[in-house]
Amino acid sequence: MSDELMERGTEVTRKLWGERTGDGPGMPGQKLAPEFFEMVTRFCFGGFWSRPQLDVRSRSLCTVAQLAALGKTNELQGHLAGALNLGISREELIEVLMQTSQYAGIPAAVGALNAAAAVLGD
Repeated sequence: MSDELMERGTEVTRKLWGERTGDGPGMPGQKLAPEFFEMVTRFCFGGFWSRPQLDVRSRSLCTVAQLAALGKTNELQGHLAGALNLGISREELIEVLMQTSQYAGIPAAVGALNAAAAVLGD
């Protein structure tokens, strides 16, 4: 089962980030704790992101909103790049980040939009 989860997780991460995951350079922390990132691929992306009840596009939008609400701007930037790779438009992503202000507060949305400017442009 874990090999199946790893395969599904790798498939999802490649949809999001292409070769930057798996065999690619990935995130700096992967060199520090590669086994942790294997668990993330297996359980987060293989176990949850690949469930059939929501497609990857929907999960990506949910994740962008959640990271914005939590103020996790480094992760948000990575997931914004992944969302673009999935074909989610710049305008849709900006709208999701603006919507965050109504449920997580204006400071969370401002922080998210500031972080997004590096990925989405001005």
